[in-house]
Amino acid sequence: MRPATTSLPLGVVIRRTPGVTRWAAWHWRAVGVLPGAGPADWTEMRREGDAVEYHAATLPLELWRTDTEAYLTGLSAKVPSIGVVMRETPGREHPMEVTLVTASPYEAQDYLDSGEELVELVPMPEGLVALIRDFINEHHEEEVFVKRRRDRKRVDLVEDGKGDSRIRQTADVFRAPRKAKANIQ
Repeated sequence: MRPATTSLPLGVVIRRTPGVTRWAAWHWRAVGVLPGAGPADWTEMRREGDAVEYHAATLPLELWRTDTEAYLTGLSAKVPSIGVVMRETPGREHPMEVTLVTASPYEAQDYLDSGEELVELVPMPEGLVALIRDFINEHHEEEVFVKRRRDRKRVDLVEDGKGDSRIRQTADVFRAPRKAKANIQ
């Protein structure tokens, strides 16, 4: 039996550059992923002037066989990308926490919709594209589209005897209750 999921550790590279406004001292952005990376906690990788790149975290990239349609959509983009979900953590040494990496553009969109997280799309390395493509080839099952048919029940027929007993004619619906009360007695 084939496993339902595959997991691969994926390191996330984040670049810190000086902010362009006086309200933001630094600008943080995910710029790369490292397939098969070991554990990391904001390890400095490279420094060019004021710009610094960190190996911020290593998280598992989980591929589920039920999400192969989403992975196909992601691979068919001009630049296949990994979604990196980050959350601001003010008051800490590093103001960004990497919470998730995903190959599903649908899941990345869901996190964008909440507005609480920052989602960056990072280009996939070729080896990762090949791994995801192999996973899709092994697990993808095309769903057959079935058009829904309407019921043949007639809705324009009169429903005699149903409803409120005080309503005898259409005009009774719009009458004030005290006038309708006189009609019932």
